[in-house]
Amino acid sequence: MTTDATTAAAAAGVAALARRITEALALDDPPVGLAFVESAPDGVPVFDGVVPSACSFWREARSGTFFASAAQHANCAVGSHVMGFPAAPAVQSALQEAIETMGACGYLGADEPARIPTVGRPSAGIVYGPLADLPVAADVVVCWLQPSQAMLLQEAAGEVDWTNATRRGLFGRPGCAALPLAIADGRTALSAGCTGMRIFTEVGADRLLAVLAGADLEATTARLEGARRANETMAAYYDGRRRGLEGAVTGA
Repeated sequence: MTTDATTAAAAAGVAALARRITEALALDDPPVGLAFVESAPDGVPVFDGVVPSACSFWREARSGTFFASAAQHANCAVGSHVMGFPAAPAVQSALQEAIETMGACGYLGADEPARIPTVGRPSAGIVYGPLADLPVAADVVVCWLQPSQAMLLQEAAGEVDWTNATRRGLFGRPGCAALPLAIADGRTALSAGCTGMRIFTEVGADRLLAVLAGADLEATTARLEGARRANETMAAYYDGRRRGLEGAVTGA
């Protein structure tokens, strides 16, 4: 198989995965892929706008693929830090100010800032875009889910298995910290998000943040489809139970 044919086959495979994830979770928006890269890939446009936060790029990426450099994340000191980008003096100062504000109002405890996860490898920036169109392998895939959708994903990830001693539950602020967690151990991470994420992205109050690990995407998708089928079976069972009891009450 030629290089072009191999590339085309890989792209078709990723597009199929994106479609399967969208169908299994009944997503309103396409899953968004993120790839941490050492340089802007050929043919990928560089983002030409200004955003207030790292998570803002996730929303922008619903409609197209682009590369955003480390410097373009600098308006969000916390997000830039979590993404693992080196901090220029101005960003370091802004990060310190943000941490002090969070501590002063009781948003973060004194020992928390040093424990916030960060992406553990250097990169020049991130390629963002709909997973179906991403030209490079995604390190993580981001989705915003309603609770019923999150239920399916948690079941697929094994996070509700009572025999799983490593269950880790739901993460919180900052919402973007779910990305390095998913990258580090190749597992799905589910986050309640944070105030910054909700302000900057304007995501609905009824949505949770889900981060799927790119390294486990094929297996996660297959488990997700299995979880959906299992829940459809249980829904039919429960509906039959309900109808049977309603019939007994009415004497039908």
